[in-house]
Amino acid sequence: MSLLGLGAAGIAYASVVERNWFRLRRFDVPVLAPGQRPIRILQISDLHLTPGRTRLINWVRSLASLKPDLVVNTGDTLGHPDAIGPYMRAVEPLLDRPGLFVYGSNDLYAPRPKNPARYLWRTSKGDTPRQTIPNLPWVELGAAMTEAGWLDMNNATARLKIADLDVHVGGIHDSHIDRDRYDEIAGTAPADADLRLGVMHSPEPRNMTRFAQDGYQLLLAGHTHGGQLCIPFYGALVTNCGIDRARVKGLSRHESSWLHVSAGLGTSPYAPARFSCPPEATLLTLVARRPAR
Repeated sequence: MSLLGLGAAGIAYASVVERNWFRLRRFDVPVLAPGQRPIRILQISDLHLTPGRTRLINWVRSLASLKPDLVVNTGDTLGHPDAIGPYMRAVEPLLDRPGLFVYGSNDLYAPRPKNPARYLWRTSKGDTPRQTIPNLPWVELGAAMTEAGWLDMNNATARLKIADLDVHVGGIHDSHIDRDRYDEIAGTAPADADLRLGVMHSPEPRNMTRFAQDGYQLLLAGHTHGGQLCIPFYGALVTNCGIDRARVKGLSRHESSWLHVSAGLGTSPYAPARFSCPPEATLLTLVARRPAR
């Protein structure tokens, strides 16, 4: 096969096959006190949803069969002004579960055609402020989720009961467009909570460090798309934020906290391809820590 033919086959695979090859990743996270029963958190992120993505919508609906104790959406839900209805249809079977959400930049600002190669030498931080007024219905998106019972965690804290656990949550808006206001939630998280959970869209180390220093045990983020276009046996070329390539997706540590970065479920409509980085949702089973010896 010619080089041109190989290139065409690779593009076809990345844009047609892998982009729609949705996967569920599973991790056990030892953050609970000894003796507490496990709980399950379903994290969805970066759908960048457009109305025609029926396969994605139906796959998200199928996640209700997992019966999670909590659903967390870490942002960049919208990819089109008319995507709220399709999104609410996608999560409809999950709305009887407790849920939380934060926004990503693409919930406020519609995607624009860009040269994807520029990510090899810079991030997209600073691009969207050229659009001075949000042009996606992010307020309506938030209203739809809060009316369904999910909590808006953008620069906010909350205390809730998940299964039989007392959970404290702190969340921030997207640092990628400088809407994060960690000072509004700063302070030591309550030590009497069974779980202290931090939620953000972009995994910027400065915010992750503040969460860790305030005693949050588990941090959830998205934004990176796992690198989106990766090299087999090497991994992501870029992260599009301040986090290092080794932690561009999956479960890792950040100081005293556990960190999970979702590779997300979608792509920008102007870069509809994934390679060696399938779209994903994640089921995190929180289990008891080993007793100290």
